[in-house]
Amino acid sequence: MTLKEIKKLIEKGETQNLEFTRDTIEVGKSICSFANSNNGIILIGVSDDGEIVGCSAKDEQKIANTAHTCKPSIYPKIEKADVDGKLVFVVKVEKSDQIHSYKNIAYKRVGTHDKPLSPEEVIEFAKDIGKIQFDSQICEKASLGDINWEKMRWFKSLYRSITGEGILTEDKKLLENLGCLKNEVVRNSGVLLFGKSPHRFIPHNRITVIRYLGDEISDRYQDIKEFYGNLFDLIDDTDRYIREHIQIASILIPGQIPREEIPQYPLFAIRELIVNAVAHRDYSIRGGRIIIKMFKNRIEYSSPGKFPPGITPENIVDMQYSRNPTIVDVLNTVKYIEAIGDGIDRVLNSVNNHPLKPKSPLFREVGNSVIVTLYGADMNKLERIELERKLNEREIQIVDYIKEKGKITGSNVQSMFNVSRDTSNRYLNRLIKMSIIKRKGRGRATYYALK
Repeated sequence: MTLKEIKKLIEKGETQNLEFTRDTIEVGKSICSFANSNNGIILIGVSDDGEIVGCSAKDEQKIANTAHTCKPSIYPKIEKADVDGKLVFVVKVEKSDQIHSYKNIAYKRVGTHDKPLSPEEVIEFAKDIGKIQFDSQICEKASLGDINWEKMRWFKSLYRSITGEGILTEDKKLLENLGCLKNEVVRNSGVLLFGKSPHRFIPHNRITVIRYLGDEISDRYQDIKEFYGNLFDLIDDTDRYIREHIQIASILIPGQIPREEIPQYPLFAIRELIVNAVAHRDYSIRGGRIIIKMFKNRIEYSSPGKFPPGITPENIVDMQYSRNPTIVDVLNTVKYIEAIGDGIDRVLNSVNNHPLKPKSPLFREVGNSVIVTLYGADMNKLERIELERKLNEREIQIVDYIKEKGKITGSNVQSMFNVSRDTSNRYLNRLIKMSIIKRKGRGRATYYALK
């Protein structure tokens, strides 16, 4: 680092990424904080207010020794610099993917301070960086007798139907291979995916669906439904219920006998957002559950747990993170979840490709939950789509004119397109034959209105 760069840092003052210290006494806390939080630079030999006080050449070994005593050891880059004739050490620390402690205390950088973490905060921090994963932990009091072996056989059958290949592995060994069992001890993932009654051990493993009458939350609702069971059944049952209670219309396609069904929401998006909530929720939040609220114009999916570190509503399509990697892997094996990282992207594509063009989904972090809002399409637009598929451009213009003015005459049509009376009558008679408009009045008073 050049002298100019160092002086520029000193002028800025201490920040989330920059620490000043007169000596090496407190440097261990700062090294630990940056390793746990974010890349950082420590300038040793600089007072808190930016005065160059300098330090001893012997301090270099002290810095290295202090970093080494952190658990696990940290290996920062140490540079020397001559600033105004005084020795300053520039210590560069990179963020680690581990949790480090100094003198048995873990620290985290918060603004310009090195904050000691409580045992509870260390646990939360470990969960955030994936060092503690709920799905890989042992499920207390659960045994192999609590596994639904019929569900294991269903899993094998589904895998064969998808891949064309059979699983010859014995059921218990397969459960171990999937990461749901170790040394005949059942893990949380085993209970959640293949348990007979997962809610006995993990009571917050459920989905509540509430259907409201209008577009806002009220104390009146049409229905409230609770879903329990293994994750496969939770996904299937919830998906089926939501599909049964959304608006689905159909339109006639010229030259095609069956009518095309247009759902209010893309069916893929409905299911994928259920899967996403189930696969990525924070199961360690006891008392939390997935809540899905159905309104007239939208569906809101609320899943316990904040966005993982580094994930934001803006980058959620591009970033990948598995809070429950075992669950994600098993669901992906039988195509319950899209190839890791593709699900949200395909949700957005399904919305963009919907013929009625609903609003793009909204991703938010509210309190200790992530809420995804899937907006419904305006089903009134179906009439327009059906018209566009049945009529030519001039016939559509005639219909639009009638909608705006209330009626149209033959003379109006002649003027609009600079055509003869016979051509005008041909357009109008075709619309009459299709039962879109009707003729009113007689003689010179004849006009046409929507039927």
